[in-house]
Amino acid sequence: MGHEEWHSEGRAIQFRMEQLGLTRKDLEPLIGTRARVAEVMNRKRSLSIDMIRRLHQHLGISADVLIRPARENAAA
Repeated sequence: MGHEEWHSEGRAIQFRMEQLGLTRKDLEPLIGTRARVAEVMNRKRSLSIDMIRRLHQHLGISADVLIRPARENAAA
């Protein structure tokens, strides 16, 4: 899939979770509390640099995919 299809970092994470058979609970060590995982997955919270690093290192998701374009942040 091309980058244009990943208009949500949450979708990229969800796709990788499905590939690896992970649950949201498995993301807690990488993102934070259950509430924080839900906020990220529902686009209520942006990923921090540390979260992006951990997701990249542990799940192999490209950091480019996890960084929301500035124009999306401005529109949010």
